[in-house]
Amino acid sequence: MGYTEQRADVPGAGAFGRGWVLWRNVADVDGPQRIMPDGALDLMVHEGRFVVAGADRTAVDVAGTAGAVTWGLRLPPGVAPALLGVPAGELTGLRVDLADVTRVPVHRPDRPWRLPGVAAALWRQAAPDPAELRLAASLDRAARTGAAAREVADDHGLSERSLRRNANRFFGYGIKTLTSVHRFQCALRLARSGTPLGEAAALAGYTDQAHLTREVRRLSGVTPGALTA
Repeated sequence: MGYTEQRADVPGAGAFGRGWVLWRNVADVDGPQRIMPDGALDLMVHEGRFVVAGADRTAVDVAGTAGAVTWGLRLPPGVAPALLGVPAGELTGLRVDLADVTRVPVHRPDRPWRLPGVAAALWRQAAPDPAELRLAASLDRAARTGAAAREVADDHGLSERSLRRNANRFFGYGIKTLTSVHRFQCALRLARSGTPLGEAAALAGYTDQAHLTREVRRLSGVTPGALTA
């Protein structure tokens, strides 16, 4: 199995997000692929279909076959509800056909690398509000710092109720969950780069290595060692 990602330019939208490709080698065994939560929604070409992947609260197993390739476009904060016309919370934990959530004509993909063109068509139709996108980006940055929900709300001039509503609309869940997912991903990147688990836990914002282990088990279903082996 392999994975790679790079900057993706969507016509009319500039530096839009991250494009990625996930492939399974021909020698791999058919079966589910475990996908870790990352606090983002994606547009994908998966097994010949355009698919929207909602944000995940915990790891999910996605069916796959040997030799299959999935193309994806990770959407920036706040972009998904603008493009698709539905709050991100309605897609949390789901994988649905793009045609089921948008009125933009979507044909069976014959060239998966044209995915940014599909995103561009959605962008033109949606004409996202720049102020909304700035708010979503700012909330996402705050979640990455580990700030408490009340602090995030105060810093953005929002009530905690309004913060919950906006976070669910932009990300698919509240700031507390988004923060835990970002912290998990930060620790995972550090550990996979060779940082000892105790140090990775401290740098990512966990109280100690035991806290990291509990959260990794909760979010991924396995131990930190299993994820970094």
